[in-house]
Amino acid sequence: MQSINTSNNPIRIGYSLSLSGPVAENTRAVMLAHSIWEEDINSKGGLLGRKVELVCYNDNGDPLQVSNSYKKLMDEDKVDLVIGGYGTNTIAASMPIIMERKRFLVGLMGLGVNLNLKYPNYFAMIPTGPKPNSTLTEGFFALAASQRPKPLTVAVLSADAEFSRNPVIGARENAEKYGFQIIYEETYPLSTEDFTSLIEQVKATNADLFFICSYLKDSIGLVRAIHQSDYRPKMVGGAMIGPQSASVKTELGPLLNGFVNYEYWMPVPRMDFPGVADMLAKYHARAIKANVDALGFYMAPLAYAQLQVLEQAIRETASLDNEVLSAYCRVNTFETVMGSVRFDEGGEWAEPRVLQVQFQHIDNHEIETFKDSRVQVVVEPSAYASGSFIYPYAP
Repeated sequence: MQSINTSNNPIRIGYSLSLSGPVAENTRAVMLAHSIWEEDINSKGGLLGRKVELVCYNDNGDPLQVSNSYKKLMDEDKVDLVIGGYGTNTIAASMPIIMERKRFLVGLMGLGVNLNLKYPNYFAMIPTGPKPNSTLTEGFFALAASQRPKPLTVAVLSADAEFSRNPVIGARENAEKYGFQIIYEETYPLSTEDFTSLIEQVKATNADLFFICSYLKDSIGLVRAIHQSDYRPKMVGGAMIGPQSASVKTELGPLLNGFVNYEYWMPVPRMDFPGVADMLAKYHARAIKANVDALGFYMAPLAYAQLQVLEQAIRETASLDNEVLSAYCRVNTFETVMGSVRFDEGGEWAEPRVLQVQFQHIDNHEIETFKDSRVQVVVEPSAYASGSFIYPYAP
């Protein structure tokens, strides 16, 4: 076996991101957070006495390109380790080649990717816990169930895309658990631009709760269409990928008032985890110039924490071996900018920590309005709550 002198070679970590397409705004924020971690770790001397180098390819949101990117990273670039890209679609597309090569993988914000695969070397950087599909949306339905008089009926509207299938499965489970009847369920193509007729269909049902699973661009169209309609459900929101984004917040401004939606981190006192303020300060200093999400609350803490997991596993095991790193991750707690993280069976977080945030009292479109939690009130779970829930929905 040939001996390789690695003393001056960087530890190379490879992955792909969908830097173009419908989630590009989020993935560019991920890339900035990753680059901040790379600089931070190298300023401290790297890992195992070696510098660290991230190698990232743009997969353009194409599952085939995802697979080819990981093959290239492992076969041609011969990276030391790989990490997962962002989101369910990308990570799911990478899993066959990851499993075939028996690689250790920490994926970012993949919802329920490993539920059926049960791959032992996969770990999820998403705070949805052991039951990710239902946990993502449970807070929305739990809030509704605690209101008096209790609402009874639900309309479900979702984008016809891979990412929305698991949240909708969870919505069905939670509707049943909390005693709600789903009286309308429909999907729409991601290419949809005019949502007027869809909102009129939902209005005709007069459902008490309007549960939406949307992407960034369609979230804007849906919020505008709801405002133009006189349909007023008692609660609206749920699983929208969009209201977390700075550009969506500033474009919609007061139109977001009353919407309830999931988040993973917010600037509330109980989430001021060690290191998160310093990391976000670095992020904010570069965000505008880098043309990425100006707030970074949704993507940056989890993306940075993703690499902190890798960092701690390598440092504590003094190894780059995939099996050794996986074994360490299964039984140890990680200290990250997202707080303490421990993985359970299937690689999900042992303890879920999904927030429900309600937009309240927004009166302008300025980015400064959204830099704290005054207009983005954590209303569930109670352990992280920063204000009272306003019910029913009244824009």
